[in-house]
Amino acid sequence: MMRGTGTDGARRRIYGRRRGRKLRAGRRALMDALLPALRVVLPETGPLDPRALFPAATDLWLEIGFGAGEHLAAQAHANPQVAFIGAEFFENGIARLLAVIDRDRLANIRLFTDDARLLLARLPERSLGRAFILFPDPWPKERHKKRRIVAATTLDELARTLRPGAELRLATDDPDYAEWMAAAVAARPAFAELARGDGAWLERPADWPSTRYEQKAVAAGRNPRFFRLARRR
Repeated sequence: MMRGTGTDGARRRIYGRRRGRKLRAGRRALMDALLPALRVVLPETGPLDPRALFPAATDLWLEIGFGAGEHLAAQAHANPQVAFIGAEFFENGIARLLAVIDRDRLANIRLFTDDARLLLARLPERSLGRAFILFPDPWPKERHKKRRIVAATTLDELARTLRPGAELRLATDDPDYAEWMAAAVAARPAFAELARGDGAWLERPADWPSTRYEQKAVAAGRNPRFFRLARRR
């Protein structure tokens, strides 16, 4: 685990690995040369101004915990007019995405490499047109469930930062976490379901690119659940 600093100066605990296997030389070079230009740095005080990062963008979408970045890169390809911020602190995943950004010359992605909750707290109200939390760590042990990112505080911040009518997409292959997500969302009147019922959750929309985590889950015989929610007007 590692620690991040909250907006009030307090220490915030982040659970999970910061690093995996040693990075290859090429990806380490991208971390050193490309990441500084793409990293989102929070201002000392006040909200972050997304327009300063993306002056020509028509919308801003956020992915929390982008993993290896397949979904984020695919969305950026498909929506070049949209600005994307990806939040992830696992170095190997960041390096993978940087390689794709460099190879495909994706100009509409910026990266936040700390606790996504710090970023959410500094985004302006109604600044997001869409948000994604896809296949987060389920923390299956009962004593660890408080670590789950899909929780009341995160959902409240997303309700604040998503515009009315904006979409929130969640996914998990863990049955217990799926129930947890459903209960957490049901307790937040700010969100309405766009796809109702267990059957609909088994279907991924055509504009929702697959990830390696989803593919691994399916190969292992697990059934992913997909949630599509709208910020109520």
